[in-house]
Amino acid sequence: MTQAELYQALKSIGFPIAYGSFTNPVTPPFITYQFAYSNDMMADNINYVPIENFQVELYTDKKDLAAEKKVQDKFKEIGLPYRKFETFLDEEKVYQILYEIQIIGG
Repeated sequence: MTQAELYQALKSIGFPIAYGSFTNPVTPPFITYQFAYSNDMMADNINYVPIENFQVELYTDKKDLAAEKKVQDKFKEIGLPYRKFETFLDEEKVYQILYEIQIIGG
């Protein structure tokens, strides 16, 4: 999977989506995603297999299990395991559900 394919998969969920952040205000639920770091498999002093770690963030104005399920079902559909974290952002009054995913060889 490539970053472009990740974008298309997230876009197909039906929520507004942006890389990093939106330039104009949007109403939740919405998704942002961005590259976090690489963790390539190395051998013989070269990066043998690229492993890119991304953060996918779902923002909702209330605890929205249905929205979370849509994102998680999409990850399962495309075969991406994830780690999930949740926090409430007081200033923005939104829940942030953060998913860490890896794209291997993309």
